[in-house]
Amino acid sequence: MNASKQFRTFREFYPFYLKEHANRTSRRLHFVGTSIAFGLLIAAALTQRWWIAGIALLQGYGFAWVGHFFFEHNKPATFKYPGFSLMGDWRLWWDILTGRQKI
Repeated sequence: MNASKQFRTFREFYPFYLKEHANRTSRRLHFVGTSIAFGLLIAAALTQRWWIAGIALLQGYGFAWVGHFFFEHNKPATFKYPGFSLMGDWRLWWDILTGRQKI
């Protein structure tokens, strides 16, 4: 599988996503960023201050992109597959949380 492949389903995309997140530090940054985003999204819902959801998005991608640019040395899949990439971020977070993926 390579970056030029067109993915039709998330099931096809996720193995590619995992290969793009092989670096341990990058996976850790993704996990931390997604965890903070999760907390901020809960805060936004509880307080109904929806601008906090925007902050969650910015900081979540900030952590992830540091992982890609400085540790993976690749271009985030967000630019080509924004929907699948966002799904991959949450799936990776869940897989790390449940022990299916290691950090």
